[in-house]
Amino acid sequence: MKAIKDNKVYEVNEETKKVYLAKGFDIVDDNFNVIERSPTATVPYREYEKLLEENNKLREDLAQKKK
Repeated sequence: MKAIKDNKVYEVNEETKKVYLAKGFDIVDDNFNVIERSPTATVPYREYEKLLEENNKLREDLAQKKK
């Protein structure tokens, strides 16, 4: 796992993950997919995922109706 914020990337484990989350870092896997977003983020990641999923569904519905 990695902690990432701005231009900083650090290797982390389960023990140090909480410390970096509290400092505003996001936790990502080795492919830089977000595992856990910092609780200090402006928009909680769960909310973002929910809206992104809804947006994609609406785009698909709109594309089907245009056909």
